[in-house]
Amino acid sequence: MRAQGYLSVFRMRFLLMLQYRAAALAGFGTQCWWGFIKVMVFAAFFHSSLAHQPLSFAQAVTYTWLGQAFLALLPWSGDPDIAELVRSGNVSYERLRPLDTYFYWYVRAMAFMSARAAPRAAMMFALASLILPLIGFGAWRLRAPATTEAALLFIPAMVAVVLLSSAFMMLINIATVVTMSDRGANALAVPLVIALSGSIVPLPFFPEVMQRFLFLQPFAGLVDIPYRIYFANLSGAVALAGLLQMLTWTAVLVFAGHRAMNSAMTRLQVQGG
Repeated sequence: MRAQGYLSVFRMRFLLMLQYRAAALAGFGTQCWWGFIKVMVFAAFFHSSLAHQPLSFAQAVTYTWLGQAFLALLPWSGDPDIAELVRSGNVSYERLRPLDTYFYWYVRAMAFMSARAAPRAAMMFALASLILPLIGFGAWRLRAPATTEAALLFIPAMVAVVLLSSAFMMLINIATVVTMSDRGANALAVPLVIALSGSIVPLPFFPEVMQRFLFLQPFAGLVDIPYRIYFANLSGAVALAGLLQMLTWTAVLVFAGHRAMNSAMTRLQVQGG
């Protein structure tokens, strides 16, 4: 029965978020703008550099468009609805639901991210894969997966991204409950996600001495690992290790988050009025 309850929560939140079509179009427009800027930066970089690079220009461009397509899956901030519950004091009613509060919020986070990302990703793939070659920007296009193996591994990798990102969002939600404000947690999350996921600069371009740390830290599973699987920069056993690492970090963060949620709700402070 509980599984059915969580499934219903996911479905209702997913359908609700799909209704925000104007927001999806605005987000798509913004992500196209930044995508072109980043591609132009890479074009200038590869044109001016004669040194061997860890990614080819085509891979860097594909990495960029994937990042713009799935930007909404990044845990930039907590759930705005939960932040409003904390501000109003209505968060106390969450304890009355016949579902585990952590997993109720976790499923909501999964639906929130997935529904926001799905239409933007579909539009971005259509633009970057199909339209750009037709208007003379074939070198700047989003390539198809490098191999059949890469395509097959990319699907579970993106499922793992949603699970991992939702676990990160839950930590922000819990911090919001504890501090009774979402400002501090959101402000801390943004630079960590930007710097360590590969969202701005692909992680392979960082110094060689940092590569092992960057691959093993949890933020790599949000962007770097799945996108490099897509164009087969990570393949075979290394790609499977990346997937396993993403799932392991998800389990660790869910376990830690669940315990932190129970502790926070036991000492819950409520404000509002």
